[in-house]
Amino acid sequence: MSNTFTLPLGPVHVALEEPVYFKLDVEGEVIRKADLTSGHVHRGMEALASQRNLIKNTTLTERVCSLCSNSHSFTYCMAVENALKMEIPIRAQYLRAMAEEIKRVASHLFNTAIQAHIIGFKSMFMHVMEVREIIQDVKETVYGNRMNLAANCIGGVKYDVDKKYIDFILNSLDKLAPQVEEIQEMYATNHNIVTRTKGIGLLPKEDAIRLGVVGPVARGSGVMNDVRKESPYSAYTKLEFKSFLRDGCDVWSRTQIRLDEALESIRMIRQICAQLPDGPLTVKMNAIPTTQACARSEAPRGEIFYYIRTNGTDMPARLKWRVPSYMNWEALGVMMRDCAVADVALITNSIDPCVSCTER
Repeated sequence: MSNTFTLPLGPVHVALEEPVYFKLDVEGEVIRKADLTSGHVHRGMEALASQRNLIKNTTLTERVCSLCSNSHSFTYCMAVENALKMEIPIRAQYLRAMAEEIKRVASHLFNTAIQAHIIGFKSMFMHVMEVREIIQDVKETVYGNRMNLAANCIGGVKYDVDKKYIDFILNSLDKLAPQVEEIQEMYATNHNIVTRTKGIGLLPKEDAIRLGVVGPVARGSGVMNDVRKESPYSAYTKLEFKSFLRDGCDVWSRTQIRLDEALESIRMIRQICAQLPDGPLTVKMNAIPTTQACARSEAPRGEIFYYIRTNGTDMPARLKWRVPSYMNWEALGVMMRDCAVADVALITNSIDPCVSCTER
């Protein structure tokens, strides 16, 4: 009697945070093949963007995704500014990078916490989320919001920081950094975590290159593709920072990359606070030509790409974006092959998926 069967998982399942359907060919408790079907939450946001003017789309794009929200408005604004040939003030460039790195720390800690939750390490989950509250308080204090920061606008930024805010940010980072280092040590050495993550969800380097994965998923498989380094933008041309690689190609390596990056982002925020130049926060918009332009940035999940086509009015003829999860989804078919059914949720979480922004 054969013990091979097809196991449907999703699109709505307790182990999945957003709707996606997995068709798993299973032999006993081992997955032999995984097919993924998405498209359950299409929101038509690119069509909505063509019905709003360039200013209103700054707000719309920030709602494509929650954890990467600032990255979307940031990249959208850069695409518009490229189309309109606008030069952004240097202070605004630094403040944009500050908001981006603050969001990166919060995003990576959230994904790390969810991993502990899936493993069943509830006390670690609560601890990481409690540590994350330090950076959440920074967001709420500086920007007035805990998720959508509303920091970016076409031509610059909508917020400023004085000495009082900078002191608050630096004091918060002093509390945060040693606790993130402790969390990284725990994730690197704790028996429960290492047992569940090392050697699980393998994505060999050649498959990572073939599938074009981005962000920590790529760098966890030894593929360097950090947009901040490869194609520097905004204040990243003036900041000194490292990009991290791991060659384990597994869930553990991807987690360590995120914690490496969280600590590096903390160092970058301190650098921004020390170097922050004086000057204006915005420039006026130029006349809108009939043209097209693009921009890309390194969001917490990886590369975001925006394309805009204008028609001489304040309503875009076309706005299109490509998100990192779109590139990383296909890798799950490779990661899940020959893994246990019990590891499906853990492997899925390791790409830090966002269905809502993938399907737009």
